[in-house]
Amino acid sequence: MPTTRRKTGAPGKTKSKARDRVATKLRKSTTPARWHLRRSAGVQILESPRVAGLKWLVSGFSTVSGGASPLERTCQGEKSVGQVLNLGFTDWDSREHVDENRKRFMRALHAEKMRTIGLRQIHSDIIHAVGRQKFPQGEEAPKGDALITREPGVLLTVQSADCVPILLADIKKHAVAVIHSGWRGTAQRIAEKTLGRMQMEFGTNPRDVLAAIGPGIGGCCYEVGHDVVKEFATKFPNAADWFAGPFEALTSSDSDSNWLPWLTMRPPGHAPPPPTAQLDLIAANRAILTAAGIPVANVFSSDLCTACQPDLFFSYRRERTTGRMMAAIGIR
Repeated sequence: MPTTRRKTGAPGKTKSKARDRVATKLRKSTTPARWHLRRSAGVQILESPRVAGLKWLVSGFSTVSGGASPLERTCQGEKSVGQVLNLGFTDWDSREHVDENRKRFMRALHAEKMRTIGLRQIHSDIIHAVGRQKFPQGEEAPKGDALITREPGVLLTVQSADCVPILLADIKKHAVAVIHSGWRGTAQRIAEKTLGRMQMEFGTNPRDVLAAIGPGIGGCCYEVGHDVVKEFATKFPNAADWFAGPFEALTSSDSDSNWLPWLTMRPPGHAPPPPTAQLDLIAANRAILTAAGIPVANVFSSDLCTACQPDLFFSYRRERTTGRMMAAIGIR
């Protein structure tokens, strides 16, 4: 995820009000009945009932609770050390803790006997199909950001800490996919390309697909610069619908206030921060999936922002030193 500098003073207050408006909109759009938290084996799993209700499927999104990894975190301005369910091999955590956390997550999903598949994620549009043959894992795992399969006994997984995780399930062909979609993957339409790969490999009809868009950083918290805005504006005619802030101004090549610092008449180090806008990755992926042919009624989004809810989720943008969550789907 790209990092940006925040403005101070009056502009910062305006930006804060904009974030509050977007956050309120997201909260109002969230329907708790559509998603629920299920506790199993001491672990909390976030589920979309429509997808989780398919008896032939195993699926779910992890949260922070129920883990073995000690991590100092800041919640509401107060620092504390707690045990978290970190599912990624990070510098601050031990392999023993992560292995234990993954065992707990698999038990909570009732997927202990399934073959777990992951990727070396690189913010790409690379998709891999998984079959009966051996699929390399660990340091030998292929690079990519989406997996598809129609093989029973295989659990597809991706990790995230702000990027958007997406699950797809073809209810007719009994095929599934898992997708990791940050801003780069979203700009490259990885969700649409994954659906296209399912059509090619399995004969999937988009109208038969259920999509669950898991928790990711929301438009309330995800500030991006003119490079990201221009990328989306170039590739999507309706990109403005997914941004809050000076979208039109940021699509201009001269929108960076520091392009000629000697003209600002300010001493070095005192140039104004570049302008930013707020990107709603969840809304963007929802629009991409429906444009690809999945019925609107079949796309389910939690609309939960990872940066807003430290009690439930990790957030790289909020914490920097943080854990990784996991989204998983497989055929029993």
